[in-house]
Amino acid sequence: MLSNSKNSGVLQLQPIKAGPERSPPCGPELRDLKMRPILVLLAVLCVCDAVQFGQLCRGNPSNRRRTSDRHGEGHYGARRGTRVHQGLDIVCEDGSDVYAPFDVTLHGKLVVYNDPRKAAIDEGVNLQGQGLCFKLFYVRPDRTSGTVRKGQKIGTMLPMQRVYPGITSHIHVQMCDKSDPTGYF
Repeated sequence: MLSNSKNSGVLQLQPIKAGPERSPPCGPELRDLKMRPILVLLAVLCVCDAVQFGQLCRGNPSNRRRTSDRHGEGHYGARRGTRVHQGLDIVCEDGSDVYAPFDVTLHGKLVVYNDPRKAAIDEGVNLQGQGLCFKLFYVRPDRTSGTVRKGQKIGTMLPMQRVYPGITSHIHVQMCDKSDPTGYF
């Protein structure tokens, strides 16, 4: 049997000694031992039930990510000069249909840059679904409110090559709280 022992704020497992110097676990020690399998089971269930994005873009059924090109890298946390990339870039050809990754509610159009030099790609859409709030950049939405079922078209990929020639055209996926979306792909 094992017991909990605290050392410098770190939980460590120590053997429980039976015999006259130590009695078998009871009370809080026994409760902790009984709870451990339940906690492990809950952790496994949470990982197995994690939300996964379905196909976002026609022509990219596996949601292949933008890696590195002359304009930078597409992973969350990539350096952008003095700033940090706060989303994940999913490859999508200019003009492609963009799909709902799961059942979503549309919550309005968004402006990405508000820069006249980037007007060709200055659109996106706010979405919520599966308990997540997220944004898709560089998408012209077909509509900006209501619900859309998984796999239905929500818009069109804008012409990224006009603004960034040579870049890997992509949809930028950004969580509303700017946390890392990578685990959902």
